[in-house]
Amino acid sequence: MKKENFVTLVMSTIGGLIFSLGMCMALLPEWNALNQGICCGLIGIIILISMIFIRRKMTNAPTISINGKTVGIIIYCIVSIIIFGVGMCMTMVWSNLMIPGIIVGILGIALLLGIIPMIKGLK
Repeated sequence: MKKENFVTLVMSTIGGLIFSLGMCMALLPEWNALNQGICCGLIGIIILISMIFIRRKMTNAPTISINGKTVGIIIYCIVSIIIFGVGMCMTMVWSNLMIPGIIVGILGIALLLGIIPMIKGLK
């Protein structure tokens, strides 16, 4: 395993765990830890964002160029994640919306899978 892959693996695992723990702390009222959860989630996001820059530096990748395609992909990703999250909320939080929530969640997953060919292209 190359060093940049190992560093990415470790940082994404740690950042993802800290972020998810923070979201659980913030969103579960039984834990009564909203403020601590927000802080923990922000630390996880900072680790994940710094991982991107560290990996790009280790692989000598060019800087990210902001153009119309990049902005469109980012907007598409945000909308896809929101649709997936709404489906999860419909199934787990809101009452009597299990089947519609599963359908919306599957739609969100399908949209998220569309990100790969959008970025890499089809050959």
